[in-house]
Amino acid sequence: MRRLGYRLKLTRRKPIEIKDPGIEAALQSMLCEEAAGDPMGRQKWVRSSLRNLSKRLDEQGHKACTHTVARLLRKMGYSLQVAQKQRVGAAHPDRDQQFKYIAELKEKFLREGLPVISIDTKKKELIGNYRREGKNWRREPIQVDAHFAGYAKCVAVPFGIYDLAKNAGYVTVGISGNTSEFAVSCLEQWWQNYGQLAYGQANRVLILADGGGGNGYNHRSWKKDLQDRLCDVMGLTVTISHYPTGCSRWNPIEYRLFSHISMNWAGQPLRSLDAMLAFIRGTTTQAGLTVEARLDQAIYRKGRKVTKAQLAALALSTDEVCPLWNYTIAPRAANSDR
Repeated sequence: MRRLGYRLKLTRRKPIEIKDPGIEAALQSMLCEEAAGDPMGRQKWVRSSLRNLSKRLDEQGHKACTHTVARLLRKMGYSLQVAQKQRVGAAHPDRDQQFKYIAELKEKFLREGLPVISIDTKKKELIGNYRREGKNWRREPIQVDAHFAGYAKCVAVPFGIYDLAKNAGYVTVGISGNTSEFAVSCLEQWWQNYGQLAYGQANRVLILADGGGGNGYNHRSWKKDLQDRLCDVMGLTVTISHYPTGCSRWNPIEYRLFSHISMNWAGQPLRSLDAMLAFIRGTTTQAGLTVEARLDQAIYRKGRKVTKAQLAALALSTDEVCPLWNYTIAPRAANSDR
């Protein structure tokens, strides 16, 4: 008896994002406060586990197993990362609380149409005909000099400001140190040239910053310079929130601005400050990122001292949540002691 053969018709399941068009937007919304990235490249990652993200999607009415969540994350540019020995010591006990508080502050300011900016100093760069990490398409390789820092024309210090609502970057390239005076000067220029034009009558701004560097939370000069140059002169009330130690990669500027700048000049020697500025200004993304750049050749003082009396004279108030990392500086009266 001849066996009958049956041809099985194979059907492919429709992707979940076709059956449930809102799932990608829901996941992306969750990742807004979860994402971190490499400031030198394309890699992005999240803090939550696949199981946790799947559960949260289910609570919003979107059914997705962990495998589906992983596929959607890869589609959005996230990757599975191996742990690297970069952290020192244990995580701060208030770490998660601070992340939640930053998310609440961002939502509040953005909802009210107030500026929210993320700031940081990018890695210093040698200016000259030096080899840089990365590759680009060329007929012949670029000829560069030996990597001796002493022969560099100068060392460039790029300070960045990223406007979350406008998806716009503003980078000041300095040639001095990464000091609080330099950081506040960059903020002052940003507000005069861009901020007050973009935000009309806004008199408050939220600044997201790392915990160290010239704008570190424990630097008295940072707070005094903000008071003197941004609050008193510009009439701005400035709220500052710092990311916990070891969490700088969650600062939005790292993966929304700095990573794209690094990719734009990958493999290209920065032979002059003008060339560096051109690479920064030429940085764009499919999401519509725009970047402005300017040069600051001022020499800023290092090691400035601010006394306890000067610190006490600031119109500074700390928040109840993580007061070391969250504080607000308001304008002082014209006749107050400065």
